[in-house]
Amino acid sequence: MEKIDITLKTPFIKLEQLMKLASLTDTGGFAKTLIQNGEVSVNGAVCTMRGKKIRNGDVVTVDQFAVHVTAPEDETA
Repeated sequence: MEKIDITLKTPFIKLEQLMKLASLTDTGGFAKTLIQNGEVSVNGAVCTMRGKKIRNGDVVTVDQFAVHVTAPEDETA
């Protein structure tokens, strides 16, 4: 499994946007397809919500890639 570290400047990012930022997909349409087909996991659980908020400490897995997210703590949580 190839590890990718992403550091955000905001407390969260939507799953679809993270996939593009991490260069896992070229387009939002392809990200949407992968998510809807159940090919994306967030913290070990399949996620089919492309708008899911990904926060500090979350791990998104797609194929052989694991994206580890670091972000400022969400003060509203």
